[in-house]
Amino acid sequence: MERGVSFCPLRHITALWCQLFILSSVFIITKTDITCRSCHPQANNKELLELLKMDTLESATGSGGELVRRGDGIRRSDRRRRGEESGRGASPHEAPEKGPLSLVHRRERSASLAGHRLPGSGSDSRWTGEDRRMGAYRQDELKLTSSTFALTGDSTHNQAMVHWSGQNSSVILMLTKLFDFNLGSVTESSLWRSTDYGTTYEKLNEKVGAKTILSYLYVSPNNKRKIMLLTDPDTENSLLISTDEGATYQKYRLNFYILSLLFHPEQEDWILAYSHDQKVSNICISSMELQSLNWHMVRLRGCGKGGDFVKCESRGGRGHRAQYVTCKVQNCTEANKGKPFPGYIDPNSLVVQDEYVFVQVSTGGRPVYYVSYKRDVFVPMKLPKYTLPKDLHVISTDENRVVAAVREWNQNDTYNLYVSEERGVFFTLALENVISSMGPEGNVMIDLYEVAGIKGMFLANKKLENQVKTYITYNKGRDWRLLQAPSTDLRGNSIHCVLPYCSLHLHLHVSENPYTSGTIASKESAPGIIVASGSIGSELTTSNVSMFITSDAGNTWRQIFEEEYSVLYLDQGGALVAIRHTPLPIRHLWLSFDEGRVWNKYSFTSSPLFVDGVLGEPGEETLIMTIFGHVSHRSEWQLVKIDFRSIFNRRCTEGDYQTWHLHNQGEPCIMGVKRIYRKLKPIARCVMGKDYSVTMTSEPCECTESDFECDYGYERRNDGKCVPSFWFSSSSMVRSCTTGNSFLNSTGYRKVVSNNCTAGVIEEYTARKQSCPSRAPKGLHLITSEGKLTAALGTNVTFLVFLEEGDGSKTSIMVDFGDGNAITYSNLSSIEDGIKHVYRNVGIYKVSATGENSLGSETVVLYLHVTCQLEHIYLSAPFVAVKNKEVNLTVVLWPSQVGSVTYIWWFGNNTEPLITLEGSVAFTFSRDGINTVTVQVSAGNTILQDKKTIAVHEYFRSHLLAFSSNLDEHNPDVAEWRFDVSRVIKNSMVEATGISEEQLLVTVLPGLPTAAEFFLLPDKELTEKKSAMRYSSLFFLFSLVHKFLTNSSPKHAVFFSFLLIINTLNTTHKRFCVLLIYQLDA
Repeated sequence: MERGVSFCPLRHITALWCQLFILSSVFIITKTDITCRSCHPQANNKELLELLKMDTLESATGSGGELVRRGDGIRRSDRRRRGEESGRGASPHEAPEKGPLSLVHRRERSASLAGHRLPGSGSDSRWTGEDRRMGAYRQDELKLTSSTFALTGDSTHNQAMVHWSGQNSSVILMLTKLFDFNLGSVTESSLWRSTDYGTTYEKLNEKVGAKTILSYLYVSPNNKRKIMLLTDPDTENSLLISTDEGATYQKYRLNFYILSLLFHPEQEDWILAYSHDQKVSNICISSMELQSLNWHMVRLRGCGKGGDFVKCESRGGRGHRAQYVTCKVQNCTEANKGKPFPGYIDPNSLVVQDEYVFVQVSTGGRPVYYVSYKRDVFVPMKLPKYTLPKDLHVISTDENRVVAAVREWNQNDTYNLYVSEERGVFFTLALENVISSMGPEGNVMIDLYEVAGIKGMFLANKKLENQVKTYITYNKGRDWRLLQAPSTDLRGNSIHCVLPYCSLHLHLHVSENPYTSGTIASKESAPGIIVASGSIGSELTTSNVSMFITSDAGNTWRQIFEEEYSVLYLDQGGALVAIRHTPLPIRHLWLSFDEGRVWNKYSFTSSPLFVDGVLGEPGEETLIMTIFGHVSHRSEWQLVKIDFRSIFNRRCTEGDYQTWHLHNQGEPCIMGVKRIYRKLKPIARCVMGKDYSVTMTSEPCECTESDFECDYGYERRNDGKCVPSFWFSSSSMVRSCTTGNSFLNSTGYRKVVSNNCTAGVIEEYTARKQSCPSRAPKGLHLITSEGKLTAALGTNVTFLVFLEEGDGSKTSIMVDFGDGNAITYSNLSSIEDGIKHVYRNVGIYKVSATGENSLGSETVVLYLHVTCQLEHIYLSAPFVAVKNKEVNLTVVLWPSQVGSVTYIWWFGNNTEPLITLEGSVAFTFSRDGINTVTVQVSAGNTILQDKKTIAVHEYFRSHLLAFSSNLDEHNPDVAEWRFDVSRVIKNSMVEATGISEEQLLVTVLPGLPTAAEFFLLPDKELTEKKSAMRYSSLFFLFSLVHKFLTNSSPKHAVFFSFLLIINTLNTTHKRFCVLLIYQLDA
């Protein structure tokens, strides 16, 4: 089955790596708008891990988890952490430590245990049905076959990655690194290889290059012998490839920096590399032949491979638009890209998982989610009408059904679970108010766990009246119930816990890292066995946490430890291994051969070890295990290999097995069948081996009402019947008639996906196929592919037309684009990809679509604003204005036609703007002095601004100045040049005439030919009458001299001519002087 790949922003390499794992159970969704996770509870890449032993919470590129060393204790800082640690179950005689060993993290709860309180005591003991004594007592120590190897010389290395290919191979690879969190890079590395299941290791630094610093280790999922190593790009940019399980390597130089690699699920020589480019945020690079490293550049944002296609999200230059793009792996070029979704999608919203592709498009502030099933056309996902989602995450797409977590408009810390039919279009509610939390990297964590080995079985933590309770379902969310608590505790004392007031509640967290266990575990090869940490009472708490186990798929539970343990499966579930969570060094572990009923203590090393993590041999058999740890804070990595084969004395025979009937509180029909499994007897102590496979026989059941869930638009009443919701109209389901000749008339029920019941009430509850009625077109919609009402001039605009009711095959569609062009289609099927049109002029266009058949017609109208980019504006305003006299202000646009424009004006000290649709206004200034006019022009997504100052006086005189034409050759017509020349003229006039600077204003006007205007302002020291006489004298002389100068300007030099009038008046006489020429530097 094709596994899902979801893409998150590559702000951290770790955020990308977490997407490369097929994760499980507590579902993790990254902070992009739509993301996804596989529901399978066993990590497929269990042979790859990363260890961290530094006092830091920062994460390096790895499998998604990390260990943090604090003093001599190790705490794993998991990116899926549920909250701060609490109640870590140390024995009463143990001193508390600041850094406890926490291989599991869970959500912090402030509420205390409300219900039965389990007695606390140490758990290093052995229990049987007859002997429930707790506390210390002497027992002959049992020893395991083990060996220890120290990675000498790597004591400073704070990270490690391990690959164990399994598949009958004895090779283990381990990459240790010193990651400098201040520099953000790897500064040292060592590569180790074992060929004897981890008994001894060889250091391979010389083989890869003594000075080569390795930053990452990759393993092909299709060929575990193919290993790839990335070097640290700060020192060497190379990729090393081995085809013999790391024995030898070939180095390839790279001309780009790889952030991470993504392998094709089937073709071992097809990979994608994420890289950086200064012009685009990320690049996907496809290589078809690893041996020749034939790279092909694909400028895209977020990619995944499925079949022969690369499916990517292509980001536009502006960064706020993206498109879903596909191309053939063999020819992934710009010219060969396909765009299956017509239009733009929200960035980081593409999810490709199994047979489904999901995208998100936000329109009017609301997200609309689209799905494509089996690469068919995209259709909107239909949630109940008033769901109004704030956030949606795809949880699972297993078995041709989509499970989605939706945060609705009235939810903050919970999500509702919705399930779909096969196509992933119509969703119904499965469970309300499932607990969620935000991870350290912004990823959403949902408390939902899919049990391995039992199809249709889930566990979920639901918030009910401010209490968190654990619920279980056996039919994919159709019915849920609380868990019955154990009847007795470890001592055999009765537990009084009555449903629904008291029940068992579990922490549903699964670690991303394969070397650490989560708070719950199940296994495909051990159906019915679930081990989890939890508490008994009215709600889930983090205090008084114990370990519980069920052997019958959740019907009954037993308490196995009063503290938290990591529990791992051996021999395909034939034995269980438990390692205690403690801040202290340990040398013991516990083994059970009877599904947790009896536990025996074994020593695995002679010297106590601080445990960092545990890794079992890949595959279901798992009889060899490696424990990673350290003796002290500064010691090297200690690798303890444990071989459990010696404790089994024989191979299992047929007599060692028994049959087990799966049931739900006595009901044998689950998901429409009766299932009988073959399981190992609790008394058998033998090795099942690699040849063992889960054997199940099944018998179909007759269908009953419990095999059906409510169909879309229906909800379940208290009596169990499905009735139409108040908002639902059954006629809306006839919309499928727009593309076909028949539709399914719902009975209000639909069969649970993958339910295999037969006969019974199936005819009564199954939707009936009916012929489409003849109807006039109704509910015609016309939108642009981007969901916008604006378009850029000269670009393709894609219009989408769809019909809610009516026979689409017999309804013609006519689209009038509003610019004199129209087009007609015979039916809807011919325009599924949209209708493209290019507008040649800006403006507002009335676009209409008309659907018509023999029974009637319907028309819908859309007003489209076609615009072009506004590049520059200029505010044309006088430099001087007369007080209380109206002046005209005009904005000039470049280009002059840009579409719909809004003008926003501010005058003087007014804080309230004037908003107009015209580029010219008239305004009257009522205050003397300098006044400021500011205008902003809004066109599309562009806002530009210009500002002018206007001198306002009671009266003034002005005159235009002309210049010789050769000055135009030196006029760049920019504001700075005009300002500088104006300043030169004014300074010269002031110097020559003695007129005060406050009385003189000079401005060079924009445009060609070059012209200027000077303004003579009133002298405040003179009376109004004398000032007026002086103005008259000046301007009379000015006009005479200016006329002479403009007709006799010299031509032998670059200069401009103007008049500077010196008018000196006194009480006895008047004299004046005219300065003819002011010459600039030629």
